[in-house]
Order: sequence, then structure tokens, then C-alpha cells
Amino acid sequence: MTSSLPAVGTAVPTGPGPEAVLLDMDGTLVDTEGFWWDAEVEVFKALGHTLGDEHREVVVGGPMTRSAGYLIEVTGADISLDELRDELNAAFLRRLDAGVELMPGARSLLTELTAHEVPTALVSASHRAVIDRVLDSIGPGHFAVTVAGDELRRTKPHPDPYVTAAARLGADPARCVAVEDTATGVASAEAAGCRVVAVPSVAPVPAAPGRVLVRSLEEVDLAFLRSVVAAATALP
Repeated sequence: MTSSLPAVGTAVPTGPGPEAVLLDMDGTLVDTEGFWWDAEVEVFKALGHTLGDEHREVVVGGPMTRSAGYLIEVTGADISLDELRDELNAAFLRRLDAGVELMPGARSLLTELTAHEVPTALVSASHRAVIDRVLDSIGPGHFAVTVAGDELRRTKPHPDPYVTAAARLGADPARCVAVEDTATGVASAEAAGCRVVAVPSVAPVPAAPGRVLVRSLEEVDLAFLRSVVAAATALP
């Protein structure tokens, strides 16, 4: 961890908590970032192209349109953007049929937030069809609001997803904590004015002022999230 915030289980003063907790999905709550890459590799192989690992960090965490457009550009594949989006979503959904594993610490964090009635939103760049399928594994009852990438004109790294989620919860983004695993998602949350806890998955997330980095959601509980808000409030 790159902050001086207390570790999970450490007693902290019970001050004001976050007005809401806004959680990314792929790579943050569920171990699916590898699913997306495998789907991209599969689809492009069928198109006659081999994707090198150097492209993985570019597309991770990005919106479908940006990732698909980038891969068409670098490979020169003969496929339209709309066709590629459909192929990638289909390949990803096939992988979901085999089941989804939650990231370490995700279940306990969601259970605690629900038990304490903390308003919680799922904020993803994935399409609605994907989110609804994954929610079967996560538990839809944990979220008062879900925001999908294909429901907004602009998705991550723009602030719109987090601004939208906070507004639907009636919360001030500056009093919300967002939990993300990619630089793209972190940029979106910070642009919206949220406090950010980053849990890097496939690609590193650089340290920055006001940004808290942890190794796993096992380091995050409600007391920890309260400390994030308290530390932000104490800043000059």
C-alpha cells in the first residue's frame, strides 16, 4: 500500500463515512480481465491476426469502442467496429458461461457494505448484457445502481459513468469512494471528483497525490473507506 491509512482490522474513529461506494467490475470485483483478453485473442485469430502481449496493457480497462478500434488499427483486420464489438461480446459471454470467480476480498467487502446500508453502485465500461450476466455471480442485491458502458454517450476514462452513478444515488462525487483496477478507470473516477482506491490487476496504476493504492480488496473494509474520506477531508 502506498498510503499511511490504517490496515484492515485497525480501529479507526467512527467519523463520517463515504456517502456512497462506487465499484468497478472487471478486474476489481470479478476476475474477468483475462476473459476479455482471451476473447480478443480468439476473435483476432479467427480473422488471421495474432495479438501480442504488448497490446494488452493498452486495451485493459478501456471502453469497448476504444479497445476494438485500437485493435482494428494495429492489425488492419477486415472487420467493422460494430461487427467486432458483437464478436468480442459473444466470445466474452461464452467464457462467462463457465462461471466467474470473485476477486479476493470482494465478497466480504460487498457483504459489509450491504450490512451497513452504505449506498453502493456498480460502474463498468462493460455492456449491459455482460453486467447482467456477471451480476448473477456477484449478487445484484449489493447494488442500488448499476451503470453500463453502452448506456452513456461517453464512458471511461471520461467522468460521466461516476458522475451518473453518484447522481442516481443522490451523492456528492467528492464524498464518494471509487474502487478501480486500471488507470483508465482511475482517470474516470478522479475526473468525476471521487476519492479513489486503486487495486491494480493486469497493468500497474501509478501512485499520485490523493490516490490510495492497495494490493487486494482484502485490505479494504468499511473502516478503511472511512479513513479514505477522513484523510481527504483533512487535506488543506
